[in-house]
Amino acid sequence: KNKTDSMKKLLIGAIVGGFIAFAWQTLSHTALNLHRDAEKYTPKQDSILAFLSTQLSEDGDYFLPTYPTGASNEEIQKIITSANGKPWAKISYHRSWDTGMAANIIRGLLVTIIMALMLTWILMRLDAPSFRTILTASIFVGLIGFLNFPYANFTWYKTGGIRADMADAVIMWGACGAWLGWWLRKKD
Repeated sequence: KNKTDSMKKLLIGAIVGGFIAFAWQTLSHTALNLHRDAEKYTPKQDSILAFLSTQLSEDGDYFLPTYPTGASNEEIQKIITSANGKPWAKISYHRSWDTGMAANIIRGLLVTIIMALMLTWILMRLDAPSFRTILTASIFVGLIGFLNFPYANFTWYKTGGIRADMADAVIMWGACGAWLGWWLRKKD
């Protein structure tokens, strides 16, 4: 019975926590529009896309300017030196946009449930954690994820939306942690 109770705690914690995380992501990207800074509009978008389609032959992420694979150290240094103080760009190019959302929504929800499952599993291994400990640990997990990718990437590329990414890390995992703190806390 104890193993069954533990599995029940883990699964319910993961499913509800995953739905909470997914709900925050949905609000953050839609109604609250927090990520607009990372998706700026230009009235020249049609001409830019038309031009890119004549210049890029395959899907991928491009950094301009950069050096070709196999370039010598001297070639690399020359390109880096000549680029200093000039414009640069990161381009994520795709030849075709599938605007269907069903598969992405399902995949996004499953990912948040899996993340919440992993967090719940970790938290359940703590010795009698309090609500505060669970909440703090959950926020720390969010901040670890934020510092690992969005912020580390921002330090090099000054990508847009860094504040929204931080809000997502703290609010999403804080809300999930509040739920898990209530659900998992050990009774004295």
